[in-house]
Amino acid sequence: MKNNNNSLVAHLLELRNRLLIIIISIIVCAIALSPFANIIYNFLALPLLNVLPDGSNMIAVDVTSPFLAPFKLILVLSVAITFPITIYNFWAFVAPGLYKNEKKFVAPILISSTLLFYLGIIFAYYIVFPLVFNFFTSIAPQGVEISTDISSFLNFVIKIFFAFGLAFEVPIITLIIILFGISDVKSLSKKRPYIIVFAFIFGMILTPPDVISQILLAIPIWLLFEVGLLLAYLITKNKNKGKSNANEFDKIDDNN
Repeated sequence: MKNNNNSLVAHLLELRNRLLIIIISIIVCAIALSPFANIIYNFLALPLLNVLPDGSNMIAVDVTSPFLAPFKLILVLSVAITFPITIYNFWAFVAPGLYKNEKKFVAPILISSTLLFYLGIIFAYYIVFPLVFNFFTSIAPQGVEISTDISSFLNFVIKIFFAFGLAFEVPIITLIIILFGISDVKSLSKKRPYIIVFAFIFGMILTPPDVISQILLAIPIWLLFEVGLLLAYLITKNKNKGKSNANEFDKIDDNN
């Protein structure tokens, strides 16, 4: 009983240390980025500023918005930048409890999921934002001046970044489901129509109420599901081929 208590305390202390490393890395990154807060915000707002009518500008409705909006952006950006550190510490904490055959999958999955998360954010910024903002500004009624509040704009883009970052994890989720035996390639391929419907529902929930952004999220989810399915098929095919070759060698050894 005493050993179990000591083990629990040791795990809690390690968890505390890992969390401290993550929090400190975020704080350090935020401090380093703070002098460039306004520059970063201006860069983030470029897709909207490029499509605003001549003479239109962004506005700050609240008194504290000029300070809080860039500060919030820096904090969120620091969390995104230090995401690899967070992933590494998560991996270091859970690794001792994994089996050997599970450990060989975890590192590639964590690295791939991080890269795909960043790729989703890049896709949102360079592809989705110009299309969505152009759509919003083009449908404004005549006589209505478009002046977007900087805090509302920031909340909007953070939501879109999160939605697309999460959506680009679909291949990893598909691989995990198949590699860990939760389902198989054949079974998931039969559920393709449901996946497509889910993709559009997911897009409807996480994006603004316009068709363009919903489609721009739903289609990548579907395509990335197909990519994950293909990768899982190739991996399982090679794995089964290796097992069959090993069985043949065992038969030859038995005959000898």
